Amino acid sequence: MFHLPTKGGKNVVNIMKNPAIKRDIQEITIYAYKGEKVKQALRRDGRLLSAVIKNNRVLYRTENEVTTEMSDLVDDLDGKTFKIIHDKSSLPESLDDAYEAENEPGTSDTNGSQISEMNAGQVPPQQSTTQVVSDNVPKEKPKEDDNKTSENMLRKIPDSKMMQEKLSSDFQCVVEGKKTERGSKLSRTQNLFRVEFGKNAQACRKVKTMRRLMDLSNSVCQVRINGNPGGSGFLLFDSFVLTNAHVVSNIYERSRQLDEKVTVHFSYESLEPMAAGFTVMEVVGYEHFQDESGNTYDWVLLRLHADENLPAGLLPNFGFIPQSGGICIIGHPDGGIKKIDPCMVIPTENRPQVVERHYHENPGGVVVDNSHYKGGQGLVHLLTDQFFGCVGGVQHNRQDLTYETSFYFGSSGSPVFDEHCNVVAMHSGGFSYSNARGELQSVLEYGHPLSTIMEHAIIQLVEKGRFDVLEKYLACPYARHQTVMSNVKALVERRNNTSFKCAVSINMAIYESDESLKTFLNFFNLKVEPVQMEID
Repeated sequence: MFHLPTKGGKNVVNIMKNPAIKRDIQEITIYAYKGEKVKQALRRDGRLLSAVIKNNRVLYRTENEVTTEMSDLVDDLDGKTFKIIHDKSSLPESLDDAYEAENEPGTSDTNGSQISEMNAGQVPPQQSTTQVVSDNVPKEKPKEDDNKTSENMLRKIPDSKMMQEKLSSDFQCVVEGKKTERGSKLSRTQNLFRVEFGKNAQACRKVKTMRRLMDLSNSVCQVRINGNPGGSGFLLFDSFVLTNAHVVSNIYERSRQLDEKVTVHFSYESLEPMAAGFTVMEVVGYEHFQDESGNTYDWVLLRLHADENLPAGLLPNFGFIPQSGGICIIGHPDGGIKKIDPCMVIPTENRPQVVERHYHENPGGVVVDNSHYKGGQGLVHLLTDQFFGCVGGVQHNRQDLTYETSFYFGSSGSPVFDEHCNVVAMHSGGFSYSNARGELQSVLEYGHPLSTIMEHAIIQLVEKGRFDVLEKYLACPYARHQTVMSNVKALVERRNNTSFKCAVSINMAIYESDESLKTFLNFFNLKVEPVQMEID
C-alpha cells in the first residue's frame, strides 16, 4: 500500500471525484497487488478522477524528488507517500490512453486549472471576463517538433469511422435482442433493489399490540453519566437494570467500579423538565468481550438505589429471538426522548442481499463510523470494499438478531420486542456510515439475544457468590425459566466450568433453609447417572 494527499501537487488542483473527501480527509491509502501498474491500482481504488490517471500525471516523492510513471510497477511504493503532479515529459503508455485523456470530460490544460467530473445537474463554475475574452481569441497553431520520432506521434487508425459505425450497429442489435429475450422478467440487480426490508405489511402493528407495548415502555429508561445521555436500558427484575456494557465501559473497566455518577430515567418522554432519576449503586454483572467463535458478549446488570416507585420488570415477558417477522424497539435514540420503532427481522439467508444493496448504492465509497453507537462518531476510512467486507462477518453470525432500524447513537441497551410483546434481544449496535451526500445511513443493526445474556448472567452471579441477586431473580417467575435453567446447565457441562460447580457445592449447605435457592442449587447439583445396558 502507498499514500496520497487528497489535494494534488504541482499544476494539479483537484484529483478526487468526491469533493467531500478533500474537505474532510488529508490523506488516503491506496492498496495494490505486487506486479501491477500504478494506474491499475488507482483505477481499482475508484476515488480519483479518471483524467488524473491518464493525462501526463506522475507520482512525485518530495523526500528524494523522484517521480514514478503511471505505467511503472507498484512493487517499490509500499509505505511511501506521494503527490500527483503534472509532468510534460511523461508520455502516454498507449494510443488509447492518449485518446481517452484528450477526450476526458471536465479535463483542462495543465497550467494550474482544475480537473473535475461534472455530475448530472451540477452547475459548472462561472468563468471570469478575462478568461472568456482569451478563449475567443484564435489560438496559434502549435509548431511541429522536427525532433519528435515517429514512435511518439499519434496516428489515426485506418478506416476508424467505418469500424465505429459497424460496432455501434452491432451493439444496438445486441441491446434490442436482450430486451426481447428478457420480456417481463426482472434482472438479478433489479430484484436486489426491490428487497425493501422494514416496509412489509407485517410492520403495521395491531392497535392491541401497540397498546400493550406502550404499557411495557414504562420499564424502558435512559442511562445518564454525570447527567449526560449515555445509552438506553430497561428494568429486568426487582431493582436491576440491563444495558450494554459499552455504555459504561469507559468509567468501569479500569477500576472495576463506577468512577462517575450513573443514573437512569424512566420518564423522559417529552421535552418538559424531567423527574429526578434513580442512582446506580453498583455493577452486579458485566461482560464485554468476543469469544473465539466471533460471538460478542456486551451486557451489564446495574443495581438501583430504589425500594419503591419503580415500574414492573420485563423479565415476565422474556422470549427467544424469532427467525423472521416484525419486531419493535423502544429506546432513546440520539440521546433524545423515548421513541418506538417497528421494523422487520432480516433472516440470516437475506443478510448478504442487504449488504450488497448498500454496496451498490455507494460506488464512490463511504465515510465509515466505527463507534458502534457508543455515543461518538469518528472517521476511519473510505474504502467501500473493506467496510462492507467487515459487515459481511455479521452475515454468518446466527446468534445475533439482525434488522434495519432508524435507532442509532444513544439507543444501545434498548429492549427488542417480538410480535407477541416478548423481550427477545437487546439492541446493541450497527454498521453506520455517511454516504456521498453526507447522510447518516446504516447497513444493518443487531441485537444480542436476551436468552444468551440471561444464561451468562446466572453463571456469573453463581461464580461471584451473588446469591442475594439470584434470590431477587428467582422471586420473579416467568414461563421460560426452566428452559433457561436447562440451557445454563448444558453450557456449564459443555465448558466443564469447575468454578461454577464448586460454588454450587459450597453453598448447598448455606442456603438449606431458603427454599427457592435450595431448589436452584439442587438443580445444578444433580448428576445424570448413566443407564446400564441389558446383556443377554
